Amino acid sequence: MRTTDGSFVLGLHRSGHARDLLEAAVDLGVTRLDTASNYLRHRSHEALKTTAGDLLPKFSVSTKVGFFPEGHSLDPARLRTAVEQAVKDLGREPDLVFLHNPEHSASDPGTLGPACAALADTAKAGLCRSWGVSTWDPRPLIGFDVPCPDVLMVRAGLLVGLDVLEAAETLATRWRPSQVWGMSPFGGSTAQEVWERFDPTVFLRGPASATKVQAALRSSYGLPRVDAVAVGTDNVDHLRELTEAVAYEVDENVVQEYRQLLKARQLP
Repeated sequence: MRTTDGSFVLGLHRSGHARDLLEAAVDLGVTRLDTASNYLRHRSHEALKTTAGDLLPKFSVSTKVGFFPEGHSLDPARLRTAVEQAVKDLGREPDLVFLHNPEHSASDPGTLGPACAALADTAKAGLCRSWGVSTWDPRPLIGFDVPCPDVLMVRAGLLVGLDVLEAAETLATRWRPSQVWGMSPFGGSTAQEVWERFDPTVFLRGPASATKVQAALRSSYGLPRVDAVAVGTDNVDHLRELTEAVAYEVDENVVQEYRQLLKARQLP
């Protein structure tokens, strides 16, 4: 059974890949970085190698392939070439390579399986240690069968709709990944108005001094249940606040009540 072990992944989606942030991550015990070939205008891998330098071996690095300058593609040959290029640009093999948002191109049932098989082959060939699927919207994928990925990454948190939550859980049951990761627990930004109007600390067990940001992050580990959550920031103080969130305990009863409320809202 999966557990919410509090694993934290520093996502680089909105990051400038600053050296001080990476140094702070090391000091805070953050050992996982998550990026993609198309982040930072398709320069993330090179920028990370240059900026991190001697720090890079201290991290486990996951990346994603599938988006190219001219658009999205699930072509197996292009995906393999993208992984090979990631190795060159990073100066090392990624620890994990995700197929990035395959729902963009997976309208044909015959496309997703070969694309996943291509990534599985890159792991077997030593171009990466493991492979996975990262999907923003898992609903179009629930009818597909693919080789069991090592990791499935899905949206997680209080702003994810019930249909997406249930689709993610269906996909995890069907594909049987070794781990499930969450992403975007704040729905894009902690500055959204919803976080001013709503206090997520109700999801934490017992008296706690957690901030709203910490409570929102910690509760995301159960919506859906995931083994790790990827969160992006460019601010060292914010990073410290996020990493401290994993010490808090979630009240599972409140989470279940919340899910029941979501279901009740969908009833005619």
